[in-house]
Amino acid sequence: METGTLNAIKIQKSPKSRISEVDFDHLGFGREFTDHMLVARYTNGTWETPEILPYGQISIYPASSVLHYGQAIFEGMKAHRLQNGGLALFRPDKNFARFNMSAKRMSMPEVPEHVFMEGLKELIKLDANWAPDKEGCSLYIRPVLFGNDSFIGVRTSESYVFFIILCPVGSYYAEPVSVLAMEQYSRAEVGGVGHAKTAGNYAKTLLPVEEAKKKGFKDAMWLGGEGHKYIQEIGTMNVFFVMDGKLYTPEIDGTFLEGVTRESVIQIARDLGHEVVEKKLSIDEVIDFAKKGLLQEAFGTGTAATVHHISRIGYQDFDFSLQPEKHFIGNKIKEELEAIKTNSIPDRHGWLVKI
Repeated sequence: METGTLNAIKIQKSPKSRISEVDFDHLGFGREFTDHMLVARYTNGTWETPEILPYGQISIYPASSVLHYGQAIFEGMKAHRLQNGGLALFRPDKNFARFNMSAKRMSMPEVPEHVFMEGLKELIKLDANWAPDKEGCSLYIRPVLFGNDSFIGVRTSESYVFFIILCPVGSYYAEPVSVLAMEQYSRAEVGGVGHAKTAGNYAKTLLPVEEAKKKGFKDAMWLGGEGHKYIQEIGTMNVFFVMDGKLYTPEIDGTFLEGVTRESVIQIARDLGHEVVEKKLSIDEVIDFAKKGLLQEAFGTGTAATVHHISRIGYQDFDFSLQPEKHFIGNKIKEELEAIKTNSIPDRHGWLVKI
């Protein structure tokens, strides 16, 4: 193996690339991983020199704190192939800030910018050939931080492992999604960790989503507040509704993720002249608009899903179908967002960081 050091990052290259084993014409999501990964360890109050290593297993002890007490956070980011063949990250500063916000909420050390950002850039440069150039495809980025003390006892860990892995991906969803608003389960409440991208937030959604699927729906839509009435998010996305010509989305209240794509969609919608209403939005209000024939579109937003149409909404006896082919506002926003990501139109907000 070739070994070297670049910008205080140790680099150990894989002896053989696996890129020839990947069918880039039929990419799924989250199943294929690039040749290398970034790993940095935190011990004795200090971050050690990051390393780029061949992709592989990370050893932990059976008593590792992450396995017993769930001290783990992550992020989801993407690098996109540009029209000129280069690569760019989309608003990585937002993901970096949210990652460290999540770390603080989970009583974990913040990852320094040079470890996160410079390490990520060097990793992408090394595995740049893995970034797809097919429309709708991208290089997905998964940074993770977890507690690694070999100790059984509820306390803040003293040692941590940070790593970043990359995977070439296609669409997260193959078709528009149907969602069932959940009454009997809660994802998060005010004062909890709903705003943090911590692993446990997603573990608690698995059973309800399986129950939604048994009822003929693809995913769950989470409700919170008194009586489970107020819409929070969908399992993998923030959510938007076009009602009576206006774009509505739940206001940020600490119970769900403050999505980077959500914020970008709001800006693009306003750029296009649409009125955006961020408010405490109840499921009853959405149903009322639907019954009056004024619920015109619904879509979710997220790094993995980008902008994805909702074809059906279920809640108690209410079952409402939408026609994604008529989602004119959602389609235009998605088109604009994807064009910005690939630099096909001017990056008027300075969202791209070229590599």
